[in-house]
Amino acid sequence: MNHINSVITGTGSYIPEKIIRNAEFMEQVFFEKDETVIESSGEEVIRKFRDITGIKERRWVDSDMNNSGMGLIAAQKAIESAGIDPETIDQIIVAHNFGDVSTETIQTDIVPSLASRIKHRLGIRNPQCIPYDIIFGCPGWIQGIIQADSFIKSGLANRCLIIGTETLSRVVDVYDRDTMIFSDGAGAVILEKSERADNSGILATATVSHTIDEIGYLFMGKSNAPESDPNIRFIKMHGRKVYEYSLSQVPLAMKAALDKSGIDIDQVKKVLIHQANEKMDEAIIQRFYRLYGRKANPEEIMPMNISELGNSSVATVPTLYDMILNNRIPKHTISSGDILLFASVGAGMNINSFVYRQ
Repeated sequence: MNHINSVITGTGSYIPEKIIRNAEFMEQVFFEKDETVIESSGEEVIRKFRDITGIKERRWVDSDMNNSGMGLIAAQKAIESAGIDPETIDQIIVAHNFGDVSTETIQTDIVPSLASRIKHRLGIRNPQCIPYDIIFGCPGWIQGIIQADSFIKSGLANRCLIIGTETLSRVVDVYDRDTMIFSDGAGAVILEKSERADNSGILATATVSHTIDEIGYLFMGKSNAPESDPNIRFIKMHGRKVYEYSLSQVPLAMKAALDKSGIDIDQVKKVLIHQANEKMDEAIIQRFYRLYGRKANPEEIMPMNISELGNSSVATVPTLYDMILNNRIPKHTISSGDILLFASVGAGMNINSFVYRQ
């Protein structure tokens, strides 16, 4: 018996060439959110930062590149990987949070949508190819996958291009230590309708949202620097609250998706989780396995690239997936038939997950 399912047939990513190492922040003056100066030495600030996040360096775009440009390159690679005609794409779904932000201004530019811009630059003339954006925090790309899967299984689409792209370096406050977390990048996949007896592809999904007490965990706010212009806003977060929320809620969403799929926890080969914080991700994995009375081995099951690439929001998961498939993550491979669990958490607060058979 054949199953109608959604299968990833091509992947692509764009990783900026500019490397910003932790040492480059050694002389930077940082302030707390209450505008008091952080008295610790630059060396101590960087050491603590690396111990907590696992980040040694990150990638930032050059001044001549923007968000939609990165998304375009990732999309082109995914289309080439899938070996398809772009005119046959039914939907272009682009996950981001800040649109195209130039180096001269922090203003968000999303008119027209990034998806429309990418469709234009791909040269797609098909009027039935519908481009639109998703603003969903860091889980935006996974939410795009979930939406595309729903369209495919309902018969409203056969082939979708889902992109996650972000230039967080354009919206950070240089006087805030959290600047060191954020990075730039883009990842994309082609998701297609498939009828196969082996039931490969997306097996189950889960999405949750908490917007009462959690609504302000990530937000746009003024610089930490005293006497800064209150009308200029930068990405901000309450890191401890995000950490605690993620540890308590993300494992439950992952379990909801896995239980819905009917797959046993012992069959999961890899967990591809949003690259937000190395220690946080390790703790999430341990708590997730504990829900099944198991103990995880993060080094074996959880591939990571945050140490070199930082947190590029919606781009972390598709970039990680593409890198593994192209043998660019040491000691991690994905083979046909492997069970993968994807998960993310971010502003909203939103969490989502899906189970995938390669």
